[in-house]
Amino acid sequence: MIINATTAWLFLHGSKNDLNVKAAYMHMVADAAVSVGVVLAGVAIIFTGWVWIDPLLSIFIVIFVFMGTWGLLKDSINLSVDAVPEKIDIEEIKEYLLSLPGIVSLHDLHIWPLSTTQTAMSVHLVTTNEMLNNQFIEKIQEDFHHHFEIDHVTVQMEKIDAEFHCHLEKEI
Repeated sequence: MIINATTAWLFLHGSKNDLNVKAAYMHMVADAAVSVGVVLAGVAIIFTGWVWIDPLLSIFIVIFVFMGTWGLLKDSINLSVDAVPEKIDIEEIKEYLLSLPGIVSLHDLHIWPLSTTQTAMSVHLVTTNEMLNNQFIEKIQEDFHHHFEIDHVTVQMEKIDAEFHCHLEKEI
């Protein structure tokens, strides 16, 4: 019990940001709960003779583990299908991008997890700006790192032009 509880406590801080650490944390919490349940059921049976306490406590432990790991299962499925991470607000990202100087529209916006701790994004930005430069892209990448926790950002800049139309442009 003590080792499992201590190990769970050590994983607690990292469990908020990493799905793998969260899984290890939940495993240790479940093991600690089972250990406590076994001891409590044993003591209760010794003093009362009520053997039905063991299966009843087992049911409570199963419910506890199921409720605790349901979010972990959901997050794992979302990660495996490259769903937009829950912490990402797509509308806020669109508002930010459209507020940049010279940006008139955006399309082909994709956000997906690279791992349990890294997120990627790609987007096409349409601009009226005649002078495109690397500092503009660097500012976007820094802003996404600091404000949205997205570290892998790919931006394709397209100058607004009546003769050019990106084949990936759809209304989003």
